[in-house]
Amino acid sequence: MRSGSLSYRPAALSPYLHVPFCQELCLYCGCHMTVARTYSPIASYVELLEREIELVTQHLPGRTGVTHIHWGGGTPTILSGDDLRRTMSLLERSFGIHSTAEIAVGIDPRTLTLEHVEPLAASGLTRASLGVQDLDPKVQGTINRIQSFELTAKVATWLRHAEVTGLNLDLMYGLPFQTTESVLCTIEQALQLDPDRIALFGYAHVPWMKRHQALLPEETMPDAIQRVGQNTAAATALLEAGYVQPSDPMVVRQREGRLHRNFQGYTTDEATALIGFGTSAIGSLPQGYIQNVSSTVAYREEITNGRLATARGVALTDDDGLRRSIIESLMCDFSVDLERIAPDGSKPDFKTELAAIDELARDGLVKRDGLSIEIPEDSRLLVRNVCAAFDRYLESGAARHPRAV
Repeated sequence: MRSGSLSYRPAALSPYLHVPFCQELCLYCGCHMTVARTYSPIASYVELLEREIELVTQHLPGRTGVTHIHWGGGTPTILSGDDLRRTMSLLERSFGIHSTAEIAVGIDPRTLTLEHVEPLAASGLTRASLGVQDLDPKVQGTINRIQSFELTAKVATWLRHAEVTGLNLDLMYGLPFQTTESVLCTIEQALQLDPDRIALFGYAHVPWMKRHQALLPEETMPDAIQRVGQNTAAATALLEAGYVQPSDPMVVRQREGRLHRNFQGYTTDEATALIGFGTSAIGSLPQGYIQNVSSTVAYREEITNGRLATARGVALTDDDGLRRSIIESLMCDFSVDLERIAPDGSKPDFKTELAAIDELARDGLVKRDGLSIEIPEDSRLLVRNVCAAFDRYLESGAARHPRAV
């Protein structure tokens, strides 16, 4: 995407904006970010972000409506209220934002102020994801993230008073010093805030990629069996608390077979073009994937000189596209019919993959009937292991990936 324009006009567009700054470093973090002690580098970055939006607009074939906007980081709300408002206004002028668009932002309650809430609400924010991770003081001290329940509750109240309709809480298991009991205690407190959704993530320990994670004491981390226990207990507690609401848009989409998954996670987004803005931001198009440079210095060099900041891209072959559809179906529906999912209705030749599936079936992790594959409910925690059978790029980098659970 360094020159020219998109070869097709997307029916809808989904921008992702990456803000790679935080006020301090959480030791569990796997995101691309740096610590900013003053606002000067952040203000400078916002100018680059706006210039990139303008550059991308020049490469699009006409005005395209936006159905989803996601702010990630880092800490997106490290931006001032004025900068948040100005960037959202630019997105509206550049692409047009549908009246029903979901606008979501990741929030660190430790840094959010009342001055942020008004511009966020005025910009049409519909969903706020509050980072919590864990509420046990010992765990918080180890991961360098001190955040009281009272602070989180105060921020949730601010957002609700501003009529932000969707409230997510992000929780984690598998962190140092976590136990099943402590995870359940955190969930019990989180439920007091009555969030619309709770996202439960397993901590990914990848110190070869994120050097600061090496500062965490590995001997205090739960082993594989303990991680499974924490995940299972947490999932049971959430289900018992009613956290599969029949009317939730994600539940509705899954029931209808229309739930999707991208690098951000599960989504109801139907946009065929997800375009990332900012350092390291990833985009997804029907033709393949693209990623911006990960260095802010390199990002500044490209944008300042009027060039798109794309560092690399992966063009999808027909086989890649088919495998992407298979994996998405398994992740979202926990089942797939290989014959039906093939674009021309032909029977794909997946002898090696089906042999791997049969091996998993002997362990009771999956059921196969011809070209139809189903993951039983009690095995869905290991859905990634089933998907791995169809990922032809996984083997070469398998040793560099974190645990599946």
